[in-house]
Amino acid sequence: MRVCAAPPFTADAPRVHEARWRAHDLLRVSRLAPVDGEPDWVRDAFARAPFAVVRRAQAAAGFVAVGVRGVTRAQRFGTWINDEDIESSISPESLLDVEPLAKHAAFPALLALASLRAEVGALREFVWGPTGSAGFELATRASTISESSDLDVLIRMPERCDQSTIQALYDALALTAQRSNTRVDAQIETPTGGVALAELAAGKPRVLVRASDGARLVADPWATL
Repeated sequence: MRVCAAPPFTADAPRVHEARWRAHDLLRVSRLAPVDGEPDWVRDAFARAPFAVVRRAQAAAGFVAVGVRGVTRAQRFGTWINDEDIESSISPESLLDVEPLAKHAAFPALLALASLRAEVGALREFVWGPTGSAGFELATRASTISESSDLDVLIRMPERCDQSTIQALYDALALTAQRSNTRVDAQIETPTGGVALAELAAGKPRVLVRASDGARLVADPWATL
C-alpha cells in the first residue's frame, strides 16, 4: 500500500485470526469510516465501487485489514473496516465464471485470463483465480483494467509440490503471457503465506513469504510451526 491508516485499536489489543476472509478476497462494504490522513480520492473511489480488498495484516477482534483501490496505480490506501459493515465477500476463484465487461474483453490481461481458463492444463489441479485490477473489475463491474494492465492471479497450493510441477506451471503462465502480449504475475498461497511463483520456479534456497505478521525469508513455505 502506498499509504496506510493507523489501526483503530490499541497496540496491545490481542490480534485474532479471522478465517472467514482471506488475503485478496473482495469485500462489499456498507460503510467506510473516514480516518485521519485519508487521501482525497478515497471517498470518490468508494462511492464508485463500495468494495475493499483484504490485505495481509493482523487485526484486533471485530476489524479487518483492507485496501481501497482508486482509478490509478498510485491510488492505493490501506485501512481497516468493522466486520459488521461487511455485506458479502468474493474470492478470486469465484471470479473464473464471470464474463468481463464487453468493452474490455480484448484487453491483453483479460485475453490472458480467458486463455488460462480454457487451455492451461497445468492449472487444472489447483484452485486459482484473478486478483489485482482484473479481479476487481470482474467483481465490482466498475471499469478498472486498462490495455497496459498486467494479469495478477492467486494459486492456492496448500500442499507441497515438486520442483517439476512448479516449473511447468511457471512455463505455462509465461507462454500465455507472451502470446497475450502482457505479463502474468502469479502468487502461490502456501500454509505460511503468499510466495511469488517466479521465486519458487527459480529454485532459490529461501523465498520471500508475505504473511499477516510481516514478510520473511524461509526455506520451506509449506513447513508449519
